[in-house]
Amino acid sequence: MLNVAIKAARAAGAIINRAALDVESVRVSQKQVNDFVTEIDQASEAIIIETLLQAYPDHGILGEETGQTHGNPHSEHIWIIDPLDGTTNFIHGFPVYCVSIALQSKGRLEQAVVYDPSRNDLFTATRGRGAFLNDRRLRVSKRTRLQECLVSTGFPFRPGDDFPTYLSVMADVMQRTAGLRRPGAAALDLAYVAAGYSDGFFETGLSPWDMAAGALLITEAGGLIGNFTGESDYLHQRECLAGNPKIYAQLVNLLKPYSKFASAQDKARVSQHVMALGSLLRQHNAAKDGQGAA
Repeated sequence: MLNVAIKAARAAGAIINRAALDVESVRVSQKQVNDFVTEIDQASEAIIIETLLQAYPDHGILGEETGQTHGNPHSEHIWIIDPLDGTTNFIHGFPVYCVSIALQSKGRLEQAVVYDPSRNDLFTATRGRGAFLNDRRLRVSKRTRLQECLVSTGFPFRPGDDFPTYLSVMADVMQRTAGLRRPGAAALDLAYVAAGYSDGFFETGLSPWDMAAGALLITEAGGLIGNFTGESDYLHQRECLAGNPKIYAQLVNLLKPYSKFASAQDKARVSQHVMALGSLLRQHNAAKDGQGAA
């Protein structure tokens, strides 16, 4: 099954690489404000689905662009696909994007492929058999002190996203780490945690196709993944936290007040923090406006 997923990912990657040679000619449309889809997303997903269903016609498909319209939605085996994670990066020629394919069998993630076509980096994992990058075994980082760690995230960008709360989260994390990064492709962010390139990752608003393949990479590389409170049932909860075991525990302690599953006491404390941060931002903007008027 893994070999078929690799074949599908490389076929999609070839489509993406050809399009990247003349990215300005790619047709782009908006699903909503700041949420783009291109003809390359669609072509990439089509070749992935065709490749998978040729090999496994009774399997189900959950795709970012096509949902569950292909395959058998009642199958015990569901392929979870993001044909081009990092579309906004791609249409700007910013080379951080990937293909993500995972197989979930009877509710468990069993196979994973994350393919970065611009670098020809192939991340793979099979449950119980480890995670690999181009045939090299992966392990999460060994750092134990949060202040020495590089953590990646994704910024809110959709209408209705809670920007003030996310600014508060970032303020808490930035003060306690060596750096915060926002590459813009969650599946690749998770693969980088598995490879030890970064020590942790967190983001809200994610869908299963953003997380599934990267999640198996992380657990097979010795890391942990869950929601902000540390619970492992995260795939459909739209909040994700991952890291090596020591850093994961420290990030849970830092981020759990921001979880939608947080206690009332934690939510009240976060609300006060967000209000204080908002007041500081308003004061800063008022001061800038005053300088402009002068």
